[in-house]
Amino acid sequence: MKPARLSRTSALSRISVAVFLAMQAMAASAQTTSEEDELSLVYGDSDSISLATGNLQTLRRAPAVAVVLTAADIANMGLPGMDEVLETVAGIHIAHSANTLAPLYMVRGVYSSQGPQVLVLQNGVPITTLVQGNKGNLWGNYPVELISRLEIIRGPGSALYGSDAFAGVINIITKGSAELAGTEFGARAGSFSSRDAWVLHGGKLGPVDIAAYVRVGDTDGFHRTVDADAQTRNDTLLGTHASLAPGSVNVDNKAADVNLEAGYGQFRARFNYKQREQGSGAGIASALDPVGKGRSTRIIGNLIWSNPQLTKDWGLTASLNSQEFDQEIPVPYILLPAGTRFPTGPFPNGMIGAPETWERNVRLSVVADYSGLEDHHFRVGAGHEDLHLFRTRELRNFTYAPNGTPIPTAAGLTDFSNTDVFLRPHRRRIDYVFIQDEWRLAKDWNLTAGVRHDKYSDFGGTTNPRIALVWDATYDVTTKLLYGRAFRAPSFNEAYSITNPVALGNPNLKPETNGTLEAVASWQAKADLQLNATLYRYSMASIIRLTPRPAGALGQVYNNTGNQTGRGVELESAWTVDRDLRLVGNYAWQRSIDKATNKDAGYAPHHHLYARADWQFSSGLMLSPQLTWVADRKRPVGDLRAPVADYHTVDLSLSTRRGKNSWNFTAAVRNLFNADVREPSAAPGLQIPHDLPMAPRAISLTAAYKL
Repeated sequence: MKPARLSRTSALSRISVAVFLAMQAMAASAQTTSEEDELSLVYGDSDSISLATGNLQTLRRAPAVAVVLTAADIANMGLPGMDEVLETVAGIHIAHSANTLAPLYMVRGVYSSQGPQVLVLQNGVPITTLVQGNKGNLWGNYPVELISRLEIIRGPGSALYGSDAFAGVINIITKGSAELAGTEFGARAGSFSSRDAWVLHGGKLGPVDIAAYVRVGDTDGFHRTVDADAQTRNDTLLGTHASLAPGSVNVDNKAADVNLEAGYGQFRARFNYKQREQGSGAGIASALDPVGKGRSTRIIGNLIWSNPQLTKDWGLTASLNSQEFDQEIPVPYILLPAGTRFPTGPFPNGMIGAPETWERNVRLSVVADYSGLEDHHFRVGAGHEDLHLFRTRELRNFTYAPNGTPIPTAAGLTDFSNTDVFLRPHRRRIDYVFIQDEWRLAKDWNLTAGVRHDKYSDFGGTTNPRIALVWDATYDVTTKLLYGRAFRAPSFNEAYSITNPVALGNPNLKPETNGTLEAVASWQAKADLQLNATLYRYSMASIIRLTPRPAGALGQVYNNTGNQTGRGVELESAWTVDRDLRLVGNYAWQRSIDKATNKDAGYAPHHHLYARADWQFSSGLMLSPQLTWVADRKRPVGDLRAPVADYHTVDLSLSTRRGKNSWNFTAAVRNLFNADVREPSAAPGLQIPHDLPMAPRAISLTAAYKL
């Protein structure tokens, strides 16, 4: 058991328990000796997970390669947002695109320019956007103060969660009333003129459980220099001098978050509002743009009814979930700077564009659990999703020649929404059913098998199975053999984009597929030492990639083309040395091969290491140094640049642990030794040849008070 001074039980919000029907599994065993033990049994701690099957179970026996990070774990890291926290997980690396420097969650070497191969859930509900098929390019990170737990699966999850659970699944579980139990307010200030302030509250309003969170923040962002960009190359080819490089990236960010939860009896309701306004990064078209800004607004609503013991053997949950996601451009993007010239004409004010989208997604699901058959636990579900891109708008000061070359418009910035917009409104409907059986074969053997069928209104059906055998080989050793098949549906941009010759859509696209085989060994070497080892191999097919258009036409079009295989090793450890010191570490090795060339697929690190020590060196003080090492990132075939430079960073966090009715402080330094961290720019490297610079050393101070 973990010592109380280092890790306190983090409660899983009641609403996520309803989503995953975990209460049924614990009803028979909820005999507790203390309030903290009761919360652990009901809501789960770092040794339990519900994401693997939908039912709460111990992490060691979960039929998946999974990890759980609690609010206490995250607090010890002293990191500013969820993106940075995910970098500490074995097999996950956060790459970035030039477009807004958007984070790309790369799991086990699976890389693409938009990063849609990882499904992100919030309290069990997908937050996927339709246009790019990811969490949104204007993501702007996620506040750590609101996170109760992060449940993470590396590997396929489509048998339960459908599309995009391709390389992994991340579930963000927000703090609920039972966990908050009072009021907390806090503020953070740091490098790059960064400021945040928030209030958290949890309690009861009569018979209703209430949890609330409000946060505002802004930052000027770091100012790292890009010394050559896409316009640098255009200048060389066309004899112009328009490029703004060398120049700084544009990564300022304004943030607002609101989260409300209410629970009454068997009903739970949630409302979440997330708005971000941020700069263009290294440029939407990989050319520096110091003024362009995009704004995303995400509104999520959930209503859930759950009765985990509807009858002796049956439990039932029904949920209605909605998401509205708007992406607007309050300051139009400068795609190429003033002075740009093409054979079709000059752009004295630059090439300017503002593509905007509005979408509304509604998801209805019903899930039943049945445990009336000895040694079996069945889970059956069905759902309907209505995904609607209901409005698009585009302002730009150019059109296209038949071969795709931009032509300046005489009228300047023009609204093309009703004539030649980049993407027209579309609607996608999905119906799905799934079944899963957790079967206790024998005292030490458990077999989990499941299958899900999804029927899409635009491209047809897809069926994805999973099977997992878990064996408690000895009292201290558990082994797992896992196989799963996953898919990713084409995004609306990949399928339906119609005017942008750089990336034209293809309505005949089929889903990408991925089959993964995993072998896991978990060894409780001592009561306070846990060791895990994972071997995996995957095979991707029908990968959606951009391919050249027919001869004589500029640009590219999306097609299902190519296959990729990957294999790797992941090692994880957690050792509580004594009541004042805990050591956590992991190492991942992977290699991904593009089968068209039998060469490295590129972009992803072959080696990734993370280590952290949590040292409580005096009463109420915690020091947490941490090391991250990223190495051996190859270039894909056709990119003749040298491999991306390795790097290692050291972060340091010093925090107080004074409990309620006291101020607590955290001082943190990221990238202590100011390493030159860079993420690979898109191949073949002609646009940003020297890669994307990441943040230098950054310092922050956080103060929080809990009543």
